[in-house]
Amino acid sequence: MIQSQLQGFKAASLYLVRNKRRTLLSLIIVAIAIFAITAAAGFGLFTYQALERSTANDVGHITISQPGYFEKEEDMPLQNGIDDYLKLKRLLEGSIDSKGIQPRVYFSGLISNGRKSSIFVGNGVEPSEFALREDFIGLQSGSTLSTESQDGIMLANELANNLSVGIGDWVTLLATTSDGVLNAMDFEVVGLYSTGVPELDKRQIHIQLSSAQSLLASTKVSAVSIYLDNTRSTAPAMQAVSNTLNDTTAFSELQLTPWYERAFFYHKVRGLYNSIFSVLGIVLSLVVFVALFNTMSMTVSERTREIGALSAMGSYPREIIAMFVRESIVIGLVGSVLGAYSPGSPRNC
Repeated sequence: MIQSQLQGFKAASLYLVRNKRRTLLSLIIVAIAIFAITAAAGFGLFTYQALERSTANDVGHITISQPGYFEKEEDMPLQNGIDDYLKLKRLLEGSIDSKGIQPRVYFSGLISNGRKSSIFVGNGVEPSEFALREDFIGLQSGSTLSTESQDGIMLANELANNLSVGIGDWVTLLATTSDGVLNAMDFEVVGLYSTGVPELDKRQIHIQLSSAQSLLASTKVSAVSIYLDNTRSTAPAMQAVSNTLNDTTAFSELQLTPWYERAFFYHKVRGLYNSIFSVLGIVLSLVVFVALFNTMSMTVSERTREIGALSAMGSYPREIIAMFVRESIVIGLVGSVLGAYSPGSPRNC
């Protein structure tokens, strides 16, 4: 059986070689279509991986917070925050292998230059986060936060332009404390940056974690982010963190959120690209089908005498059809290999 199939494919290959011009044209069409499919698939895969890294680098591979922290609003700043985060950080550092564990304080209020005020959305972070998350903001001038200055602040460029402030100028932050009273602190502008999102550039600021806690009169943090070496380590790391927290009474109620549950932009872009690549794949597949169908149709019309002779010699219709199917398979396989392994294809780049 196998021997007869091999002989059938050999005969199909010999016939294709005999009609070089038509075979070459069909191979070129198939190769171009396969090249386009692999190029599109490679571009899509690269985009997905880049979005994964970017999102995980932004929010952390795993975020630890109080249950429902990201689903409901707080009545007071840090009302649903995590207390004694230093103990939690030491506990996590001893249980998992990570690039870094960073606490975060999210808050909002008013920022003023003494003459004009504007609403801000603030992030209290540790200075080490800027080294851990390389290029997570586009620093345009000045420097990032440092441990040497507790009263430093980084402003998004549009917010700095609206307030007419620059490096070395002082601004005042006004926010509600965790007790519900107003508190104000002065900060020196040490850096200007751009997030790439116009709405964020009009509102966002960064100050040191300890300064944010002092402004809000609380020792809590909003959440703790765990950064891993790659996104594929998220699931096993979450299991390890969950086991560690469950064994500790003080932190057993904390909620773990993987990066993809906070990646709203990632899911939107992935859904759009999936639709685009699906349509492109269908169109290119139809191109390959039409090319093979056209080749086989011309072949059948030109070989009517041969088909008649084979029928007269006792060949079954299924055997004649199988002969043409084998020729189509050979063209498809050879064209696919040429398209997938041609110079410049994603596989060879």
